[in-house]
Amino acid sequence: QVHLVESGGGLVQAGGSLRLSCAASGATFSIDAMGWYRQAPGKQRELVATITSGGSTNYAHSVTGRFTISRDNAKNTVYLQMNSLKPEDTAVYYCNVNCWDSLVYWGQGTQVTVSS
Repeated sequence: QVHLVESGGGLVQAGGSLRLSCAASGATFSIDAMGWYRQAPGKQRELVATITSGGSTNYAHSVTGRFTISRDNAKNTVYLQMNSLKPEDTAVYYCNVNCWDSLVYWGQGTQVTVSS
């Protein structure tokens, strides 16, 4: 089993930056891809960005050029650097990992609020 703990959320003004972190523990040897999703009030959870074990990245169109996902395999941690934040980025952000055995794990979520 993999346990995920997110940190770094908060309140920021439009145009500002935040950096989210997600530290994995437990069966970290089984982790393949890591990623971030978000869910705004009244909306479905959506993909923000993913990164494979080999470092290949994928971004939602709405965050391309503003957000950067990275991972430190030695620390079993994935990061999301968010720049030029907009009010529409306000959501609960969830860390996600996909394991080689097809199991999927989610973090508890961290709130990001962008004021206009």
